[in-house]
Amino acid sequence: MSSKFDPRRRRFLGRGLAAASALLLSGCYDLTQKGWVRKTLVSAENLTRATQRAIAGRHTLAPEYSKADIAPVFRPNGTLNPGTDFYNALAANAFRDFRLEVTGLVDRPLKLSLADLRKMPARTQITRHDCVEGWSCIGQWKGVQLARILALAGPKDNARYVMFYCMDPMGDSDYGDDIRQVPFYYESLDLIEATHPQTILAYELNGKPLPVANGAPLRLRAERQLGYKQAKYVERIELVESFNHIQGGNGGYWEDQGYDWWGGI
Repeated sequence: MSSKFDPRRRRFLGRGLAAASALLLSGCYDLTQKGWVRKTLVSAENLTRATQRAIAGRHTLAPEYSKADIAPVFRPNGTLNPGTDFYNALAANAFRDFRLEVTGLVDRPLKLSLADLRKMPARTQITRHDCVEGWSCIGQWKGVQLARILALAGPKDNARYVMFYCMDPMGDSDYGDDIRQVPFYYESLDLIEATHPQTILAYELNGKPLPVANGAPLRLRAERQLGYKQAKYVERIELVESFNHIQGGNGGYWEDQGYDWWGGI
């Protein structure tokens, strides 16, 4: 028997772990607020991450597909349009005024326009999006490898995680003057996943500019992660040492609601 790891086993393992996590979330959310239970689940999550990386390898690629496999319409997930005045103004100008900020524990903070990003070497990949809700969809993504952007910024030695702050508010659509009080979507990866060759900031989907419903102008694609980790409408990146000072302290919007931080598949 070949010692090479079978990607089908990897997918099976990931789906099984995701399903187990979903059961815990649906049936034991209140219980997880108890300190000792939460610590136990976090320890199990860390073990899951270590086990998956030990089996599949830190740099193993997610499966890639042919153009014949691309879905006619890539199903959007989550927010379909941020709908804020700020976002609408950017979209009306085809995002020419958009700037991606890279801040935090870096030697060289950055502000990059879409034109700047398009001048950088690009990666195109046809991959499958696996949603925690149980559906999948295959699409072709083009964008800049996050590793290239991080290399330009120069992570400091104590940087451990990459935060992604987004432009889609997670609350009632009638914001009025209280938009600053509404939480915005955010996510995170550790540096291993952030610098994986298939982790990109995508600006094209299926050969066309990224649609608003799919996260324009920039969407994170971390192809070894479940859908809720694929942050849309990315506006700012911050390198940090821990999550303790960031919103709920769990590394992501859905993680603050009880999801596992590790969304590996």
